[in-house]
Amino acid sequence: MRFTFDRDAMVKEIAIAQEIISTKNALSILSNVLFIAENNTLAIKATDIKVNFETKIPVVIEEEGTTTIFCDKFMSILASLPPGEIEFIQEDIKVTIKPISKKVKFQLKSMASDKFPEFSSAENVPYFDVPADQFKEMITQTIFAVSDDETRYFMNGVFFEKKDDNLNLVSTDGRRLAFSSKALCQGITDFPSVIVPPKVLTAVLKRASSEGMISLAIVDKMIYIKFGNYHFSSVLLEGQFPNYQRVIPETQAHSFELQKSDLADALKRVALLVDQKARRVYFELNPGTLTITSQESDIGVAKEEIPCQYDGETVTIAMNYLYIDEPMKVMNCDRIKFEFTEPMRAVTLKPVPESDYFHIIMPMQME
Repeated sequence: MRFTFDRDAMVKEIAIAQEIISTKNALSILSNVLFIAENNTLAIKATDIKVNFETKIPVVIEEEGTTTIFCDKFMSILASLPPGEIEFIQEDIKVTIKPISKKVKFQLKSMASDKFPEFSSAENVPYFDVPADQFKEMITQTIFAVSDDETRYFMNGVFFEKKDDNLNLVSTDGRRLAFSSKALCQGITDFPSVIVPPKVLTAVLKRASSEGMISLAIVDKMIYIKFGNYHFSSVLLEGQFPNYQRVIPETQAHSFELQKSDLADALKRVALLVDQKARRVYFELNPGTLTITSQESDIGVAKEEIPCQYDGETVTIAMNYLYIDEPMKVMNCDRIKFEFTEPMRAVTLKPVPESDYFHIIMPMQME
């Protein structure tokens, strides 16, 4: 096997492979990328068994073949070299990497390609297309609220459902919920509601252009995603996603509105004295003002008052400041609205004007 490739083109693809691969054990085939060189094209594959990645780049092939190579060290070698053409030569289990412009060469040991896991075929699955910018926006609005509690694995992903012509994405960790819905399913055959692991969605967010379309297919406990030269697939999470509709209040009795930047800046300052385990802050509402206070500790206390649009009675709500800060970072608006009924019942965070997404925050005990 012998071919020549462009260093920068290869770096771009191997960086994605590194994100997919979950082990750096040089003796494991799952630490390797699979190369298939034929017809002046190099197919690159990487997997962690659950998430698969595949792409192709143009190369100049002198001798076709297949092999696998330790991804982490290969990337380190590429990163050390200047832009330009690089030769890749395999003889038995020995791989030589030689840049054309430098008198240096590296040798790595390869593993037989027949040990590399086979990918499930995506040739005949029923793809449907969604606008890339809208799909990426939906992921952005939900992925940060996924639970990392492995004992509740059914909340370790983003819930996808088709409801009439809408695609709904929902995530929750039991203390907050993120919801996004867009009319992206007109004329699309029904597909089952599924829970998609965040790893593959993060790859889409980072690598997909915001122009054009992204193709999706959900079949046999797998999701398939393709755009450009990239093909991703992932095993879906099993289990029953919580009935999220029970968490969403039908109506809220009160609301207040304010500049997002005012709240973000105030939270950043007050958080300097917030206990980082509890992360509790107090929102005290009075007509025209919101006072944000950190929970008093041995270190001290922080308090800041900012203007808000509110004309109700004085009320105080305790919340995890990260559950406010994280959704604000992805909300594309200048003003935001909080809706609530009682201090210990669900709070709804929405953009102003209202859009096709919102966030639910469960208050904390006052203490």
